[in-house]
Amino acid sequence: MNRILLVEDSKEIYQMVVQSAAQIAELTWAKSVQEAKVELAKQNFDLILLDVELPDGNGFEFCSSIQATHSHVSIFFLTGHTNLSDKVLGFSAGADDYISKPFSPLELRARIEGRLRKNQQQVVQSDVYKWKELQISKSRQEVLITANGVNTKIDLTALEFKILMYFASRPGVMIDRDKILNDIWGEDIHVYQRSVDTHVSKLRKKLGPVSHIVESIHGSGYKFKPTAV
Repeated sequence: MNRILLVEDSKEIYQMVVQSAAQIAELTWAKSVQEAKVELAKQNFDLILLDVELPDGNGFEFCSSIQATHSHVSIFFLTGHTNLSDKVLGFSAGADDYISKPFSPLELRARIEGRLRKNQQQVVQSDVYKWKELQISKSRQEVLITANGVNTKIDLTALEFKILMYFASRPGVMIDRDKILNDIWGEDIHVYQRSVDTHVSKLRKKLGPVSHIVESIHGSGYKFKPTAV
């Protein structure tokens, strides 16, 4: 199921968003910028609904920072700031849509469904993940690394490729070991946390000179940090 993060301090707006999105996505509510940062570090989201005025920060500035670290995430502003200049600021900060309060839950749902559908189409169309150090072809299950101007194909096991694709679809997101275990192996299969470290270690060894793109976060998990082309 798609995941949506609502960054909004109003309970009334939260309840309206629940009406719009509860049946089509898993909704997480953050009441401040700080809470949103915690959620973004814990899991990957497909869409963020963001207010402009928050208790501990400005939504425009937060949108820009999200774009810098989570450029794959779609962002909708959901705000009472209706001036044209505010809308221009929102889109300039990287927003995909700008919805003014008060809004219709039906219209919000339609906009959310449209964006999630477009996101899915983009995923299907994008067979190749490409960064400065790394290129992955999903259909061919082929991985090329680039170091010192030289492209080298590396051979991965099916599980190693699955782990790499898992990281590649979540750039900039810190993923804890328990989540990796559940998402890769499944909750019903008993695998120890150290198995994650063992397989990631083997993957990083094969990545060789670009192994730094899979960063180990001490005591927590891993973060995929490639360099944009």
